[in-house]
Amino acid sequence: MPNDLSPTARALRTLEILQTRPGTTAGELAVRLGVTERAARRYVEILREAGIPVDAARGPHGGYRLGRGTRLPPVHFTQPEALGLVMAVLSSQPAAADPDDLVGTALGKVVRALPEGIGQQAALLREYASAAADPYSARPDPVVTGELVHAVAARRGVLITYGSEADNEWEAEVDPWSVVVRHGRWYLLCRSHRADAVRTYRVDRIRAVRTTGHGFEPPEDLDPVAVLEENLGLGWKFTTRVVFDAPLAEVAPWIRPPMGRLEPSGDGCVLVGSTRNPGMYAQDWLAGIPFAFRVEGGDELRAAVAELAARFAAAVSDRP
Repeated sequence: MPNDLSPTARALRTLEILQTRPGTTAGELAVRLGVTERAARRYVEILREAGIPVDAARGPHGGYRLGRGTRLPPVHFTQPEALGLVMAVLSSQPAAADPDDLVGTALGKVVRALPEGIGQQAALLREYASAAADPYSARPDPVVTGELVHAVAARRGVLITYGSEADNEWEAEVDPWSVVVRHGRWYLLCRSHRADAVRTYRVDRIRAVRTTGHGFEPPEDLDPVAVLEENLGLGWKFTTRVVFDAPLAEVAPWIRPPMGRLEPSGDGCVLVGSTRNPGMYAQDWLAGIPFAFRVEGGDELRAAVAELAARFAAAVSDRP
């Protein structure tokens, strides 16, 4: 850092470092500030005197980190960071452009708190950018999502109340392993006690969460995204098997996790899974993939694809 900075500027820089790198030691802080360790500790004390809680821990995993307090420490954004934040919010939640939306209200508070130069650009981006909702995305209840994430972090079992698309409702006792965001949807990856098997639930369909009190340990080396994708397209009534002549790397971007598991097969690849709605699978999913394919199974999906093909053929027929 420049040597002519004021103590206030260095204290603010100290705050920024501790926000982005919790556990920074006095030595590391001194290097990043370009001062001695004694001076670095003094800047930490300046933050404490200003009412910002800074905790210190000794040992190999020690260092300084911001504590939990009643006063919110200031947050500093560069212009690219501020614009990136607004873009990310609008991409995932188009309704955030509406100041009456819950997320829109929060985003407005952030934008208004930014310095004038940065805040003006962020406000213009929010006002004049138009975003279309992803038809496949679904917005879960923030409170329910927070309760699930807390249970995941605490490794405590929960009893969830779940509502299906057909508006049926039931309860399930589960060990919540992870909350995974995939293709605009939020999923709970867990172990079901009743089935003694891995299950995935859409978080937007979870209506209530209650902690059961029992603890659990998730599988070692758990890869939540990989396990989720392995299970999303499995377990439904009608099996599916679709073969593509194109390489897996080219087909993969067009495959949504609920369609099943995409595996290499010779020079091409094969999509193996299941569905509860073969007609939807054929019309909404397969019809949009720009590669030739063959439906090898099951019979219900083959019939749905044949019906769809007949409709398309009739649409370009010369017969009145």
